[in-house]
Amino acid sequence: MISEKEREEIRIEAKRILDNFASELNKISLKPKEIAKPQGGFRKESQTAKPDEEFRKALFDNAPEHNENCLIAEKKKW
Repeated sequence: MISEKEREEIRIEAKRILDNFASELNKISLKPKEIAKPQGGFRKESQTAKPDEEFRKALFDNAPEHNENCLIAEKKKW
């Protein structure tokens, strides 16, 4: 059991710690962050990388159905 005297000492010590912490926090100055401007969801055609022809060939070779430029996938069959 904690005596009333010990409780009061603990309360005073906790208040001292919190006051010291608060005074140290007040010494800190934070700079406001700049908010980035929203960017569009589309990239310009000039910024695209050159396509990897080996990847494209492998992708089309592994596709069960495709035509010259498109993969044909099933829709709502699952």
